[in-house]
Amino acid sequence: MQSVPAQTTLPPRLDALARDEEGFLLDARVWTPELIPLLADESDLELTPEREEVIHWVRDYYERNYSVPEARVLLAHLREHWGPERATRRYLYRLFPRGYGQQACKIAGMRKPRKLMLDV
Repeated sequence: MQSVPAQTTLPPRLDALARDEEGFLLDARVWTPELIPLLADESDLELTPEREEVIHWVRDYYERNYSVPEARVLLAHLREHWGPERATRRYLYRLFPRGYGQQACKIAGMRKPRKLMLDV
């Protein structure tokens, strides 16, 4: 009797995903946590525990509410968990220098937030 080789899981590949011209996923359902370091690297963003916490919170919010959280909703969450000194737009821009929507939401597998769509 022949043994069946163990199935190996290939690492995710960004080029295999349907994305828009800016790299946002077209289907948020294909996102997996394994994409975080790949998308962060593509955005030239070093992953820190704080950044990862925000990314995971954004994704969890999406999974619960089927919508991308507005920055003010994230800031309210951060105020409650990190305190008022780190729950500011300035601090959020320190974490995501190209913007919350452009980096955190993209890495969390969201479609491009509407506000960004209007700004284009």
